[in-house]
Amino acid sequence: MTDQKGYWYNVQTGEVEHGPQSVGLHRIGPFDTQEEAANALETYEARNRAWDEEDAEDDW
Repeated sequence: MTDQKGYWYNVQTGEVEHGPQSVGLHRIGPFDTQEEAANALETYEARNRAWDEEDAEDDW
């Protein structure tokens, strides 16, 4: 794939990869640690909630 290092979360398999091992469509990252990659979905959900709250507070 590429020479990028780090940990990736594969959304298709639910597994953490060290370095990108699968097609980019199926992975998110990179993350600095294996633990961060394992919690990727929770991290993304929390960020999305925060952005949704910010959007709701904006007066257009």
